[in-house]
Amino acid sequence: MVKSSTKLTGRVIYKGDPDYEAARKNWDPHTDRKPKVFVFAQKTKDVSNAIKWARENNVPIRPRSGRHALEVNLSQVNGGIVIDVSELNTIKLDTKKGTVVVGTGNRVGRIAHTLAKKGFIAPFGDSPTVGIGGITLGGGIGPLQRTIGLISDNLLELEMVDANGKVIRASRNCNADLFWASQGGGGGNFGVYTKYKFKVRRAPEKATVYRITWPWAQWEKVLKAWQKWAPSVDTRLGSELSIGPKKGGNVSMEGLFLGSKTEALRLLKPLTSVGTPTQTIIRSVPYPDAVTFLLPPDPILTQRYSNQFSSGFAKRPFPDQAIKSMCRFLENVEGEFAGFFFLNWGGAVSRKSPRSTAFFWRKAKFYVEWNSSWTKPSQAAKNIAIVRNTRRKLQPYIVGSYINVPDQGIKHYGPVYYGANYARLRRVKAKYDPKNVFNNPQSITPARPIK
Repeated sequence: MVKSSTKLTGRVIYKGDPDYEAARKNWDPHTDRKPKVFVFAQKTKDVSNAIKWARENNVPIRPRSGRHALEVNLSQVNGGIVIDVSELNTIKLDTKKGTVVVGTGNRVGRIAHTLAKKGFIAPFGDSPTVGIGGITLGGGIGPLQRTIGLISDNLLELEMVDANGKVIRASRNCNADLFWASQGGGGGNFGVYTKYKFKVRRAPEKATVYRITWPWAQWEKVLKAWQKWAPSVDTRLGSELSIGPKKGGNVSMEGLFLGSKTEALRLLKPLTSVGTPTQTIIRSVPYPDAVTFLLPPDPILTQRYSNQFSSGFAKRPFPDQAIKSMCRFLENVEGEFAGFFFLNWGGAVSRKSPRSTAFFWRKAKFYVEWNSSWTKPSQAAKNIAIVRNTRRKLQPYIVGSYINVPDQGIKHYGPVYYGANYARLRRVKAKYDPKNVFNNPQSITPARPIK
């Protein structure tokens, strides 16, 4: 029996309670961790009590925001406490100041849709169900980044509960080192975040959205054209290129342009004229509809499949040797949701220096991610191996890796995720969490020895 001077508050679910299995569900269906207790915080005080309780009972902690962790043991832990902040989901927009304060449990889609209806742009990634808490701390990439920067670049202030259960606020003028580290330093490292304040911009009345699809056999031709065009096209245009597996896959490019359809048609010509597209959608729509186009409703939390991901940043177009390695991967993976994903870089992302925030990888031409997917646990080892082997093959052509797409096969992961910012992040860690209370298999280690 656990004894503690601090009582757990909020919505508390212990192992054995009726709602335990529902609480345990993550985006990945093969979650195999069995935490001792889940605390669904209703207010910041619940987070503080949960941390104090965990410290008093020597129980490991995992913060959880959107249940979207791509590696299951990063948001759950056997015998530990999961501090789930998903019910901290207020949204307070100040239209005069152009700011919004959001609870860290909001999902990205909810914020983007809510603000779009009120005439404002909120940055987002490629999924509506990702939690704002996790995506912000890792940097936050997406189709609007070339215009308004990373999600974390739009952060103004934050509220966090530290390893002692103390509530800390940070901004450029207060606890500036923690604020810097929280702009790309990754979740689960410094404390449990409860609130963010972002700057927001007025949305245009209309935006142009597009989706172009080609047969799988034309992927190489499309990629070669895309990687020359996408990094240097007008910075109001965001482009996501997806290449599925040979078995059952196709090639698609989608995104948005914060401008007219006429301009978009001209800018997209270098790609619409490549190969023989099977579908071409280019339409001017009210801005809220543009958000819906890119973030359609996705009510399903737990998927039918598991994934293994890896990622990197390319400073130049992939040469033929890299494309050969891609080809072998695409010919061998079979999962319905496997393949390659590219996002164009530059613009507002690259205008900030790599040291200005914890997010280091700002000077790339494009971001690249690849993944396998499977439905039976027996298929896991083979699928994990092919992703990691492909990383080895692509290593000469990429730098770094995106912390929000973790790959536990990466050794010496600190400099890979954080580049030359890792040493400074370790010093911030030592200041705010010297005993390494917040840790996971790929967390930042404190700069000083743990006492």
